[in-house]
Amino acid sequence: MYLPESFLSHTLHNSPLGGAVSRILAAAINAVDPGEAVQRHVRRDGNTLFVADRPYELSAFRHVTILGVGKASLAMTGAMGVLLDPYLTDGLVVTKHASPGMDVWLPVMEGGHPVPDMRSLAAGERVIELVASLHPEDLLICLLSGGGSALMTVPVEGLTLADMQVVTSQLLTCGARIDEINTLRRHLDKVKGGGLAKLCNGATVVTLILSDVVGNALEAIASGPTAPDPTTKETARAVISRYKMEKKLPAAVLAGLEQNPETPKPGDPVFDKGSNLIIGSNLTAAQAALRQAENEGLHPYLLRTDQRGEARQAAFELSTALRWAWKTGDPAPRPACIVAGGETTVTLRGDGKGGRNLELALAAVTELADFPGIMLVTLATDGEDGPTDAAGAVVTGETYRRGMALGLNPVEYLNRNDSYSYFSALDDLLRPGPTGTNVNDLTFLFTT
Repeated sequence: MYLPESFLSHTLHNSPLGGAVSRILAAAINAVDPGEAVQRHVRRDGNTLFVADRPYELSAFRHVTILGVGKASLAMTGAMGVLLDPYLTDGLVVTKHASPGMDVWLPVMEGGHPVPDMRSLAAGERVIELVASLHPEDLLICLLSGGGSALMTVPVEGLTLADMQVVTSQLLTCGARIDEINTLRRHLDKVKGGGLAKLCNGATVVTLILSDVVGNALEAIASGPTAPDPTTKETARAVISRYKMEKKLPAAVLAGLEQNPETPKPGDPVFDKGSNLIIGSNLTAAQAALRQAENEGLHPYLLRTDQRGEARQAAFELSTALRWAWKTGDPAPRPACIVAGGETTVTLRGDGKGGRNLELALAAVTELADFPGIMLVTLATDGEDGPTDAAGAVVTGETYRRGMALGLNPVEYLNRNDSYSYFSALDDLLRPGPTGTNVNDLTFLFTT
């Protein structure tokens, strides 16, 4: 459970609105607590496990196995383990941060993120060993969450870990959307794009998913290891072409797309004994934030949960909406809390430090300069924006002036993608720490 104090920055500590804002942020994160999400959708009555009211007679299975993959897998596994006791016979958890205080009774492996590393490869190989032991009389419960694509990898024939690292790094820096990145991953990895379901030897596979993908497409979340893949190798080649990556990728990648078989599609028999259920999403967090905002005496309004595109463009659009809301009371009268969710992208032009949430906040500084009675707050729900220890940042009409007084020109910092350094100097980074959950990003627009 996250406390509001975890989100306080210089501005939130000193603003009359700061306490309310920090409580709203905490409400958003707490609403997508992975363990509680499992408990809301799964219950046990005697020997029968009910997943969204669909019964599974635990005593009828030879073995019951858990596979947790993603940033939220520890908490999800902990909750599911309690429900399955004493039927749980085997399992594995693959995550980014292995918390020593989290007792999940199963082996835990860490993987690399956002770029896969040797740990990711070791985790992928261990996953294949686990599912290879399954039989048609077994039950596998998969617990998937954001980050799973990088944390677990098994390159297809002809590709190496180094090839996968190049692909991932190139896609992360060219402005590609996460669904485009995962389209390529699905066609280059044995356990993605339904590959895991294919390896389960006919076992019953139940997958619970905490979504970090705009639109909650099953094939995109953790690259859909147990879901049918509606895309094709031609779709993957189109992503490469769209971002002019043909000469930037190893030759083995293009060859792998040609030589390896297609991913299993909708209707494939490998999914006959499988089910996928989303138990939490960006909308869940946004709605909780809005309920808390109303409790704080603010007028709540959900702007959207499908924010995409370049972070800088999103900053322009959201700043425009914020100024308009202050001036006109549209779409919510003052005082207001307007929430937008989704996942933007960043095309790297410099060598600074930051992530998409910090970049959005930095791009908003000049847009909101000297404008009264407003605040913009960005939040990565996993607590880590890009390769940083910050979840986001706070911007008001005073931010530009405060920065310039310290010799910080936001345009210069933006040009080198150095948003982290800018907000660190202003002590306006949000640093709640890794939250153990992941449902994309939220941007909060406040008017007073």
